[in-house]
Amino acid sequence: MARNETAGISLDVALDDTPATVSVDNLIIAGWTSRDVAAMEAHIRELEELGVTRPESTPVFYRVAAAMLTTAGAIQVSGPHSSGEVEYVMLNHAGEWWVTVGSDHTDREAETVGVSLSKQMCHKPVGRTWWRFADVKDHWDELQLKSWIVDGEDRILYQDGGVAAMKRPEELAGLYGGLNENWAMFGGTLAAIGGVRPAPGFALELHDPVRNKTISHAYRTDVLPVEG
Repeated sequence: MARNETAGISLDVALDDTPATVSVDNLIIAGWTSRDVAAMEAHIRELEELGVTRPESTPVFYRVAAAMLTTAGAIQVSGPHSSGEVEYVMLNHAGEWWVTVGSDHTDREAETVGVSLSKQMCHKPVGRTWWRFADVKDHWDELQLKSWIVDGEDRILYQDGGVAAMKRPEELAGLYGGLNENWAMFGGTLAAIGGVRPAPGFALELHDPVRNKTISHAYRTDVLPVEG
């Protein structure tokens, strides 16, 4: 549900087990955030194969309209060339940091023209459940990310790894200059198993093995025709 008085958005979510409405006024997509230089190079190369220009320096922070965030189970995309990427997502809400799982869904054809343009073209699905960052901070590097491409009954593992592959939220926020109230930030992604490719559906999860809790989300992509 978009708010009329600002350019941001309000999302109905669950903060742990408590229903809440959170506001997001600014959305930042952090890219090339890997702690592992070799892993980051692998992701850069797989995007170069699609024609995406190598970044001059890393990490890179892309600004995207906050209204592109959604918890819906479907998004509409222009043409058949977009795909998802599982990421952790941080939000500063009511003076606390919260974390969920999200997909930096991106138009790969537009990405060859300009990364900022491509980021703006697709909605960014996020989970409906958010954990208090303070509850996972001490074992943050144990958290796991996974994604699957979904095509009918087929569910194929697409990404699999730990958040330890990416820079910690505190470091990323510090590099950006802070994470202010009602700001959200995507924390970076993992290399795709079998290469970056589109799919009719995408499923993703953030798993906490210490507390045995999982945030899951899934969505389908409804492809709109390109007429010119």
